[in-house]
Amino acid sequence: MPSSAPLSILVTGANGQLGSELALLAKQYNAIEWFFADRTALDLTDQTAIAKLINQRKPNIIINCAAYTAVDKAESEPELADTINHLAVAQLADSAKQINACLIHISTDYVFNGEQCRPYTETDNTDPQSVYGRSKLAGEQAFAASGGAGIIVRTSWVYSAFGNNFVRTMSRLGRERDSLNVVSDQVGSPTWARDLAQALIDICLSGKLADKRGDIYHYSNEGVCSWYDFAWAIMQQQSLRCALTPITTEQYPTPAQRPPMSLLWKAKIKQDFNIVIPHWLASLQKALPEFLG
Repeated sequence: MPSSAPLSILVTGANGQLGSELALLAKQYNAIEWFFADRTALDLTDQTAIAKLINQRKPNIIINCAAYTAVDKAESEPELADTINHLAVAQLADSAKQINACLIHISTDYVFNGEQCRPYTETDNTDPQSVYGRSKLAGEQAFAASGGAGIIVRTSWVYSAFGNNFVRTMSRLGRERDSLNVVSDQVGSPTWARDLAQALIDICLSGKLADKRGDIYHYSNEGVCSWYDFAWAIMQQQSLRCALTPITTEQYPTPAQRPPMSLLWKAKIKQDFNIVIPHWLASLQKALPEFLG
C-alpha cells in the first residue's frame, strides 16, 4: 500500500515565545512537515495574505501562536489589537475551513475578569476587563462562529528563554538591583512555553482534532502562585540576593487591568488528550539554565 502523506503543520507567530519553542521541539518530529511563518512571511494585518499563504501551503493543521500581546499598549492601540487578535483569527479560521485544515488557536486568561474564587473552567462566563482581553475573546468567538475544525487553548503567564517575559525581567533586575517591589495580590499559574508547545504537538498527533469544532481547553503548568511567589522562586533558584517586597495592585497601577485570580482548571485537556502537566516550579527549574546560557 502507498504510504500516506506526512502530517503538515503551519505555525504562525514563529518568532514569539511559543512559536520558538515549537521550532525547537520540531527537530524531534522529522516525520512532520513544518512551516514556520514569522511576521516577514505572514502579515496578520493583511487578510488576503493570510488566505493566500494557507491556500498555497495547504497544511493539515494551523497552530496560531501569533498575537498582539502588549497588554498595556493595547489600551491605546485598540484597532491594531483587534485586527491581529480578532480579525486575523476569523480569516485563519475561514481559510482553514476551506481547505479542511484544523486550527489550534492560542488564547488567554485575560478573557476572564479574575474575580472568581475558584479556578476557571472552559464554560465559565467570560468578562474581559482590558482591550487585549476583549480582542482575544472576539478571536475565540470568530473561530467558534466559523464552524471550522480545531480547538482553542487558553493559557496564562507564559515565559521562555525566547523573547521578553517576567522570568527574563526578574532575572535581569535581580542582578541589577538590591531590592524590588512585586505585586502579591494577583494569583495564577506560570506556563513554560516549552511545556505548552509539547502539549500542542501531542494534540496534533492525537488524531482527535478533526472531531473538534472550536472546543475550548485550558493549559498552564500545575500549581498556584502570586507574581511575588514567582519572583521569589526565580531569585532563589539563581541564588540572587535581591530583596523582594510584596505590594498590592493599587500600588503598581498599569494602563490595562489584570485579572486578580486567573487560575485555570485543566482537567478537560488532561482527560481528552492524555496530557501530563508538570508543576510550575519543576518547569522553572528546568527552564532557568537556558536564561543564563
